Amino acid sequence: MTISIKTAIAAAVAAMISTGAMADALQDIKDAGKIVVGVKQDYKPWGYLSSDGELQGLEIDLAKDVATRLGVEVELVPVVASNRMEFLQQGRIDLIIATMGDNPKRRQVIGMIEPNYYAGGTNVIAPKAAELSEWESLRGKDVCALQGSYYNRRVTELYGPNLVAFAGIPEATAALKNGSCIAFLYDNTWIESQLASDEQWADFEMPFATEDPQAWSIAVPLEELDQAYGQKMSEIVTDWHKSGFLIERNEANGIAPSPFLQEQHDMLK
Repeated sequence: MTISIKTAIAAAVAAMISTGAMADALQDIKDAGKIVVGVKQDYKPWGYLSSDGELQGLEIDLAKDVATRLGVEVELVPVVASNRMEFLQQGRIDLIIATMGDNPKRRQVIGMIEPNYYAGGTNVIAPKAAELSEWESLRGKDVCALQGSYYNRRVTELYGPNLVAFAGIPEATAALKNGSCIAFLYDNTWIESQLASDEQWADFEMPFATEDPQAWSIAVPLEELDQAYGQKMSEIVTDWHKSGFLIERNEANGIAPSPFLQEQHDMLK
């Protein structure tokens, strides 16, 4: 009986120490006086470099708001689809806010925060002269894409394009414009924004119906999801929706009204 009690006490103490260690991430950020956030710099207007070389956009606004709410400074680290989760796992960043779709596979390796903060779907941008009319038009054609995008496999399996994957948007769009690809497979939110606001895309279009709507999530290390840090991030995103902050920043960055944001606001307000 004595051994059993000692064993139980030791186990309880170990559990408390372990839980405390995991719960320290939020306090570590506060003690450091800084949160390091992985953001996009090639996804206007969510995250991009301004003419003076400063990062700005909707997700930059969100990263700064997180820091303000935590009472710390923010350090912005540019990431792309192929390295953002790796950076988080390696401890090079504390948080991802980088147009990242929420799916079961990713939930196995990083902590996807609920509620989701945005949503987008899959489409292509293509020259009007290509006269693409349906997804099946891509079969056997060279199509630009980004490394690590969740929809690459699905589109390949369904419609049979030859995907030419690039590390970033500038490389992919350059290949599209010089004719190396017939289209660029990407998120409809980015495509709609470019077509609406940038004259360089005057001869391009988004020819298909958007498919596979995908919610976006900010992310913390997996072990922090249910700890103080993950819980705090969930509280922040909930308030973004409830207060209308996301709708306001969406409009301020020149992005078309989002039905997803309005639905979340109506549900949570």
